[in-house]
Amino acid sequence: MFALQSPDSITRVLGERVRVLRLARNISQAELAAMAGVSLSSIKRFEASGQGTLRLLGAVTIALQATDALDILFVQPVQTIAQAEAAADSGLRKRARKPARPASQEH
Repeated sequence: MFALQSPDSITRVLGERVRVLRLARNISQAELAAMAGVSLSSIKRFEASGQGTLRLLGAVTIALQATDALDILFVQPVQTIAQAEAAADSGLRKRARKPARPASQEH
């Protein structure tokens, strides 16, 4: 659903979705702010424009009991045992490599 959108439009949609979910649960902005432990102005700003921190999104998601909606972002795809073993045997890197130094700097 978010394909080919800008970061601003994505966060705006997230703010709108939080507003819809909050209203569906008959919770005021002030109540949500208290439940999430954030300021009322943060909730208003997030719902209106999508502006806020990742911490705010997390707090609101927990307060609305909607953390299942975030699972897809962080859950690794299910693998068969053979795929997991092959990945382990392939020596997949855990970190990026350091950039190579130009030949003139090597000693």
